[in-house]
Amino acid sequence: MSTAEKTPDNIEGAALPTFDPSKAAAEFRAAAERGVEQSKEVLARFKAGSEDAQNALESSFETAKAVGGDVSLKTIAVLRANTEAAFSHFEALLAVKSPSEFIDLQIAFVRKQVETAVEQAKELQAVTTKAVEDVSKPVKSAFEKALKGLKAA
Repeated sequence: MSTAEKTPDNIEGAALPTFDPSKAAAEFRAAAERGVEQSKEVLARFKAGSEDAQNALESSFETAKAVGGDVSLKTIAVLRANTEAAFSHFEALLAVKSPSEFIDLQIAFVRKQVETAVEQAKELQAVTTKAVEDVSKPVKSAFEKALKGLKAA
């Protein structure tokens, strides 16, 4: 082949594709539209996830207020019972007639207070554990929902 016969469409026996600007523009437009649609889908998922997270936090705060009251009431009840026991013990000590009676009364009071403290600790732990579970439940649910959404995507 001579150099005069070489054209852009046929160089040394290999056919080169011709560039069609209208096809390129259409392909570019289609790719851009796909990108926009994908961006919209991601934004919609992000928005839904943000709304779920906000709702979960709001629910947790409301629950925290409610269970905070329960924990406070239980704590006040424990403090009240301990104060009443201490005053009763003090009154009993005022009526003591002998040192041995004082020692017996004191030993009985300490024993009773230790038993009461163990029971009160169990009760407070149960109330606090329930409070933590109740407060964390909305956030845990939202997190699990988000994970399921990620696995589905």
